[in-house]
Amino acid sequence: MSAQEHKGRVAIITGGGRGFGKAFGHALAARGAHVVQVDIDAEAGEQAAVEIRNAGGSASAFAADVNDEEQIARLMTETVDNHGGVDILINNAGLHSAEFAVPMATTGVPRLRRLFDTNVMGTIICTLAAQEIMKGRPNASIINISSAAGYGAGTAYGVTKLAVRGLTMASARELGPFGIRVNAIAPGLIFTETIREELPPEMVKGVMAQQILPIEGEERDIVEAMLYLVSEQARFVSGETLRVSAGLSMSIG
Repeated sequence: MSAQEHKGRVAIITGGGRGFGKAFGHALAARGAHVVQVDIDAEAGEQAAVEIRNAGGSASAFAADVNDEEQIARLMTETVDNHGGVDILINNAGLHSAEFAVPMATTGVPRLRRLFDTNVMGTIICTLAAQEIMKGRPNASIINISSAAGYGAGTAYGVTKLAVRGLTMASARELGPFGIRVNAIAPGLIFTETIREELPPEMVKGVMAQQILPIEGEERDIVEAMLYLVSEQARFVSGETLRVSAGLSMSIG
């Protein structure tokens, strides 16, 4: 991949204030793209954009809730006005704490509604808002973030990520005729700072026991998958979910 592979391209990244979203922004900006770090936490999104600019990249921030159609419509309009268009959309915003890795009866309807609104409807809202302005742009690409949990779907969280896999296939069919590729990444257990803080040791041990590779996943593993899927090398790939899970998905579905 060229260091300026994405020069002149514009990427919108939801959940861009931390974790995968911030890492995606750094990686794309380092390859020449302008990245828009979107986050419901305005301070976190702005800080991520500042860090990317300090590293020599081009970045801006936009505060928005992916469930709010008006906010997302404004995001798209302002991105086109300020940067000329959108080439890459990464639907990364989502809820994924240990709070949702429990049976649905335990989660309760209010939290379930919030979970599905963010993980599923947020992906739909952003995709619908972006598709018109992405049509016809060379190698236009949408990346959704699913999860290895979407293969076993044993929790409410897993069900939302199963839905994301389905949305990826449906969107790929709808948008393919307009030259827009849609793919997803299904991470396994990735040892981000948040995961290390939130998941109890026994849960971590149980998940790793199901992997076929006895190694810890890192953010860079997901970043590399994203870089491939938005690249010209993946021009013939759409409607797919790339599992990046050390073989975990093989043991759960």
